[in-house]
Amino acid sequence: MVLKVSDAELKQQLSEEEEKKKNQNESIQRTQKGFQILSERDGSEDPDTTPVLEIADQRGNPLKIPHKEKKALILAMGFHEKGRSLMKKKQFDNALCHLLQADQQFSKCGSALLSSVDNFAVLQLDIVWCYRALEALSCLDDGRSRLQRAEDCFLQCYGEQQQRLLMIKGNTGREEVLFLRLYLLQSLLSYIEGNDAQARHQLAKVESLYSRLCPDSEKMDQLMTLGFSEREARLGLRACQGDLQEAAIHISNQRQEREELKQRERQKRSRRMEVISTLAELGYSRRDAATALHHADGDVDKAYAILLDSAHAAQTTNNNAEGTGGPERLQQLLYLGFDRDASEAALRLTGGDVQSATQLLLDNQGVLSPELLSMSPPSTSSSSPSSEEPSTSSTSTADSELVNEVLEDISRHEEDYLDLTLDEESELIATMKSYLSRGRARTV
Repeated sequence: MVLKVSDAELKQQLSEEEEKKKNQNESIQRTQKGFQILSERDGSEDPDTTPVLEIADQRGNPLKIPHKEKKALILAMGFHEKGRSLMKKKQFDNALCHLLQADQQFSKCGSALLSSVDNFAVLQLDIVWCYRALEALSCLDDGRSRLQRAEDCFLQCYGEQQQRLLMIKGNTGREEVLFLRLYLLQSLLSYIEGNDAQARHQLAKVESLYSRLCPDSEKMDQLMTLGFSEREARLGLRACQGDLQEAAIHISNQRQEREELKQRERQKRSRRMEVISTLAELGYSRRDAATALHHADGDVDKAYAILLDSAHAAQTTNNNAEGTGGPERLQQLLYLGFDRDASEAALRLTGGDVQSATQLLLDNQGVLSPELLSMSPPSTSSSSPSSEEPSTSSTSTADSELVNEVLEDISRHEEDYLDLTLDEESELIATMKSYLSRGRARTV
């Protein structure tokens, strides 16, 4: 049978595909820009008005990660959160684009970091779950390798028999939903490849987990009557193997721990802002003070020493520039045909940068206006005392809008990725049982 499509219908399809691709690219660009802004923030701003992302362990302790790796990790986690948000809306095609971007950013992180966190493994599961939803059979080989990476990563992060996870969290019930989804996807791929025996073996493991993890509606209602949320009830019951009393105690303890963590975080930020203000009163910019404090691991005396050393180095650089380096730079501009007074002023305004000075003179046809000449030259060092130049309001507003947009996709609950209702999994389990019971009469 041949399906004939009119030229008008074909043009409409192509137009819709083009518009869809354009929207996806715009979404990816906005997500990347928003999280790049967040990754560059150093904590010098007021945390109550300017959001700052900090990478911490499950106890809220900041992880010490090299700056380049930290930026990649923030972008990876940001794209992952955006992708998961789109998955919840059943926009699997758009979600997959963001998840693959997250995968690229994770590849820039060191193997030691990836083997110590489960984020990378969860991402691999989410990517293959999108393949399943989109029926992307062409991605079969890639899906198989991603599931293997996920399984290997879970083994490294959680340990044999999940003993490392048990030591850290005290229970393993909540993470078992990840293994349920892993085994279910492995069962599906085995069936598609024609390996029914392996598909049945994995599906049996899935059904065993499902019987333990599927929430008891009556117990859920009882916990919610006590004032706990649906998520808290579901995660609590799984953590305590369905024991109602233990779950209530567990949820209450978690609430208290979470509140104590927030309190410690508020106190830490308050102390940090006080120290930054103290250093700023000595004549340093808040950004320079925040950077120095970061390198000094919060020690105010060490931070002050760093600022002093940097200021001294900047002064030495200035002296050198005014000595042997200055005339050489000036001669380069004079050789290009610019006036001496204008060249000297351009070098002063650009901090001695010949390329920037040349561009400044070209932009102004070799003549600098009184307004330009009255401007102060930029600081030659990021750590010398200076006054801060505010960014333009339009740029600041646009950045704030971008940041607020990407923050909307970040779950406020640290275990949101474990809070699977198992509704989708239940449907796929039923489908798999149907396929396997009918043998090879039909295919996926």
